[in-house]
Amino acid sequence: MQLETERLFLREMDQNDYDALYAVLADHDIMRHYPYAFDEERVRGWIQRNMARYRENGFGLWAVCLKQTGEMIGDCGLTLQTIDGEILPEIGYHIRADCQRKGYAKEAAKAVMDWAFEHTDYPAVYSYCKYTNAPSVKTAEAIGMRFMKEYPDEANGVTHVSRITRDEWKKAMPSKVSNI
Repeated sequence: MQLETERLFLREMDQNDYDALYAVLADHDIMRHYPYAFDEERVRGWIQRNMARYRENGFGLWAVCLKQTGEMIGDCGLTLQTIDGEILPEIGYHIRADCQRKGYAKEAAKAVMDWAFEHTDYPAVYSYCKYTNAPSVKTAEAIGMRFMKEYPDEANGVTHVSRITRDEWKKAMPSKVSNI
């Protein structure tokens, strides 16, 4: 499986991506809105869980790579997450610090959203994060998601949820969905 955008390609990750992913998930600044920064064991587990998701669900978090160099700069994809007690399809993303504020998260997340609506029957896709994670909220809004709710959560204190429905996506993307 591989998705392509103007500047990126997304592909399934494997254990060969450990060093590149460690540079993202072990960075305390990047993970400041997450309950913890990752250590070696957690990064290896992250990769293993996503490899299992590819087999079980046909999707997961994919490696985000620069087309120009092939370098992995983060991850982005669709996973099933518990959001306020419900299992829902969620678009998640993490981009290496030196590659942030260049539109890569938005570009990757939009490609994942389009893929989700073109290849699954989910009526909506979601993004959730700690309520203080303004960059993540802005990325969700930039791909057409809208604030859905906030709720108290043990991991985040308060979790912010954004959503876009299939119908909203179709209205925003008429040329892309003419035969869906």
